[in-house]
Amino acid sequence: MSSAAPRPGLLGRWTQDHLREFVATVGRLYREPVSTLLTAAVVGITLALPAGLHLLVKNLSAISFSWEGSLQTSLFLKDSVSAARGRALAQELRRRRGVQKSEYISREQSLAEFRELSGFGEALQLLEDNPLPAVIVITPDTRDGAEATDRLMTELTRLPEVELAKVDHKWLERLYAILGMVERSVLILSAVLALAVIVTVGNTIRLDIENRRDEIVVMKLIGAPDAFIRRPFLHTGICYGLAGGAIAWIFVHGALLALSGPARRLAGLYESGFSLSGLSFSATLAMLGAGFLLGAIGSFWTVSRHLGKIEPA
Repeated sequence: MSSAAPRPGLLGRWTQDHLREFVATVGRLYREPVSTLLTAAVVGITLALPAGLHLLVKNLSAISFSWEGSLQTSLFLKDSVSAARGRALAQELRRRRGVQKSEYISREQSLAEFRELSGFGEALQLLEDNPLPAVIVITPDTRDGAEATDRLMTELTRLPEVELAKVDHKWLERLYAILGMVERSVLILSAVLALAVIVTVGNTIRLDIENRRDEIVVMKLIGAPDAFIRRPFLHTGICYGLAGGAIAWIFVHGALLALSGPARRLAGLYESGFSLSGLSFSATLAMLGAGFLLGAIGSFWTVSRHLGKIEPA
C-alpha cells in the first residue's frame, strides 16, 4: 500500500506559486523582446549612472591613497642641534608609532643639494657660513587614518630640537573634502534616479494593466483575490528591475574596459602601476538588489493605485 506524498506546507505552497508565476512572467516578457529590452535598458541606464559615479569616486580614492605614501614632513632643526643629536633623533623618530620612514639630512648635504639644483654654486661659495639648517624628513604611515597622522605631525612640530616644520599634505585634505562632496552628491543623485526607476517601472506596469483590463475583470468575477491578481504584475516589475541591474553592470564595465587602456598609459607616464578597478562582488549584488527592490516598489505602487479602479460592470 503506497503512501501519498505529503502536501507542502504554507511556505512551500507560497514558494511554488511564486516560482510558477515568475517563470510564466519571464516567458511572457521573452515573447515581447523589443518592449522588454527597451524598458530594461531605460532602467539599466538609470542605475548605471550612480554606479559609474560610485566607481569613479572609488578609483579616485585609490589614487589618493597611493599618493599618501609620498606625503612628507620636513623638520628643520635648530642650529644648536649637533649632527650626532640629529642622527639620533632621526633614529628615535623611526621607531615611533605612525612613522614609516625617517631620514636625517645634514647641513652640508642640504647645501650640496641646493648648490646642485639651484644653479647658484658660484654665489654660494662667497658665503662664509652655511645658511641652511639640518633637516629630518618624515614619511608617515597613513594606515592609522588621517586624524592619527595629523596628531603625529602636530606632535613632531613641537619637539624642542625643531625650529620649523613644513607639512605638505594640505592639498590631500582638500582632495578628500572634494571626494566627500562628490560622494554626498552621488547619494543625492542615486535617490533621484531611484525615483525615476520607480516611475519608469510603474508607468510600464500601468500600461500592462490597461492592456489586461478584461482579464482582470474576469478574474474578479470568479472571485480571485487582489493578491492573486497583483502577483504577475509584481513579478513583471521585479524582472524589469533585475534585467535593468544586469544591463547597468554591462554598461559600467563596458565603459571601464574602454577607459582602462588610456588610464594605464596615463599611470605609466607618472611611473605608477595604478589600474582602474571594477565593481566588487558586493557592489554588483547591491546593484542587482536595488533593481529588484525598485522594480518591486514601482509595480506594487502602480498596481495598488489602479487595481481598485477596475471593477466588473
